Amino acid sequence: MKGMVLSALPGVGERLAKKITDHFGDEQLALASLRCGDIARVAEIDGVSPKRALSLARMVAGDSGSFLATKEAERLHKEILNHIQGYASAPATRQRMQLLMPVQDPTERRKMSTSAMSFARDDPERMEHLASILKGLGQTRHSTERYERVVVTTRPMDHLKKSCRVIQPGEGETWKDYTVFKLVTWIGSGAPADAPDGWVVLGANPAPEMVIPERTIDWFRTNQRPLTALVALVEDARRGHDGHEFLAEIHQTVAGLEPLPEWLGNIDEQGDLDTIADVKDRLWKIGKSLEAEVNEEVAEAMNNAKMNLSGSELLEALSDGAAFQRKLQQATSDVITDAMEAAKQRLSEELIGTGVRVPYSIFTKDWPAKIDRKVIDELDTALGAKLATGETERMLTLAKNLGPLQPKCEAAVRTLVELDQWVAVARWALDHQCTMPELADHGIHIEQGRHLLLGVEADAVTYGLGRCAETEDQQTLALLTGANSGGKTTLLELLAHTSILAHMGLPVPADRARVGQVEALHILAKAGGTQSAGALEQTLVELANVVSDPTPKLILADELEAITEPGAGARIIAGMLLAAEAQKDTTMMLVTHLAPAILEATGRKDLRVDGIEATGLDADLELMVDRTPKRDYLARSTPELIVRRLVERSDGHAQSLFKDILTMFK
Repeated sequence: MKGMVLSALPGVGERLAKKITDHFGDEQLALASLRCGDIARVAEIDGVSPKRALSLARMVAGDSGSFLATKEAERLHKEILNHIQGYASAPATRQRMQLLMPVQDPTERRKMSTSAMSFARDDPERMEHLASILKGLGQTRHSTERYERVVVTTRPMDHLKKSCRVIQPGEGETWKDYTVFKLVTWIGSGAPADAPDGWVVLGANPAPEMVIPERTIDWFRTNQRPLTALVALVEDARRGHDGHEFLAEIHQTVAGLEPLPEWLGNIDEQGDLDTIADVKDRLWKIGKSLEAEVNEEVAEAMNNAKMNLSGSELLEALSDGAAFQRKLQQATSDVITDAMEAAKQRLSEELIGTGVRVPYSIFTKDWPAKIDRKVIDELDTALGAKLATGETERMLTLAKNLGPLQPKCEAAVRTLVELDQWVAVARWALDHQCTMPELADHGIHIEQGRHLLLGVEADAVTYGLGRCAETEDQQTLALLTGANSGGKTTLLELLAHTSILAHMGLPVPADRARVGQVEALHILAKAGGTQSAGALEQTLVELANVVSDPTPKLILADELEAITEPGAGARIIAGMLLAAEAQKDTTMMLVTHLAPAILEATGRKDLRVDGIEATGLDADLELMVDRTPKRDYLARSTPELIVRRLVERSDGHAQSLFKDILTMFK
């Protein structure tokens, strides 16, 4: 992907490339997002539909779009892929799996599929545990919030303007001119020696995460869910016991993220700041409570106090009131002092962890005792300063430690989403007894293959043609005949699924399979009815181009005779078959009810004809069919059996009619 530019993609001009780049903030970020299948985010761009976003992502991922040569091939690819996507742990993985298209060289995908399947077989419990961890995966997102912080810098920083205000100082301006702003990041020279609360002072080349520290921390808050999955994997890796190459590769994605659990856990852990904020909020309430406690303690102590005076002391008190006052004060001062010291000690305990000390005196000299308002105001100011400074320091500490982990986290999430698709493939394969096919140069062969999308358990089928098939099945062409509802189209789709999956580098639903690598898969679906002259002409031109093209390909055609009347259809198909046979790298199977007429039109008796035979009706009058085609066998169709069933199920005039029709089959 290095060196790739958006405007080089087919259908992407400079204007669209700029819109995509502006949306992501950087062209390489946009390409990375496309490559990891973040379709939803790309589709947020004005003028880019989800379908267009998927097409762009597939182009970036390297899909040429040429293998699935017909709409029917595209439909079958989509259906089988949807089936596998149901095993994905997370929506992000399901989205990423849309990029799983057939490729020219599936070697790396085969390696990943095989490794994941091996792990799933060897340790299914661990695989399910891994899948549960990966449920939290999702593509990371950047915060779109605009922050109160003002960045003051002598050099342009336009990339920050979406997130905050950026100012370049004018001539003669100093840092003092910016004290009107509450939150400031000062970059470069001219900074204050002692930064005001809320200010961040950085050097000329600051670390990006420190410029707007709030944004750095918000990224980790915004992406808590996928980051929690990373934390779980870090902790899983710490326990060791990789035991398998696939699990080791999963653990390798979080290498270098060992500090993440601790620092991510610290984001909402305020520590002493919570204590400071709590004490600050309760400060006046604490003061009034201490004031009341002192007065109550002194009153209670004085109620129990006694003063013993001798006769001479009583006479002295009567003659000298001031002396008596001094003696009375001496008797009470110890009680008041002790009560006030106890109150001061309780306030000191409340301030533990705040970094603020209790003043020498917290009460006025008046009586009853009154808390000194000035002292409380000073404590409130000191706590506020500690809180502001602490929040700034804590924010900077978090940004400094989390910031360098952000690109590693983004890369890890992208890689894990990609790896999780192999977890999904392995779980799907294990559930449906799939195996990795052998790759060959021509043809296709399946043993005990099963169509997975019928909604019921499918009968297993063995079939092949082309050079990779069994010795007796290596013809490049085959006509498939047989019973209505006997499974001809089902077999055609099974062959298509097998070819598609093999070219995607994925396992196939068969006990064993060999698949020839081709450049194109042409699935020619059953036509809806006789076509008009113009439509027929267009169809014939398309067919002629397909069968006469020397490109290596697999053609699977379903009842082509339906495009016109049977007699003409047989002659047209005969010509098409002979043209396809002339291409040494073409393999073709045709489902047809006109095999005898086609053979007659070709003048050939050596063309291969296979048949799916309906052997009769069971006790419930349901068709009994051997789903595996017989070689060199022209199977009879099912109308006779269907008429026989109608004879049994109808009555009256209808039954008489069906009996008469049945005799015509004799």
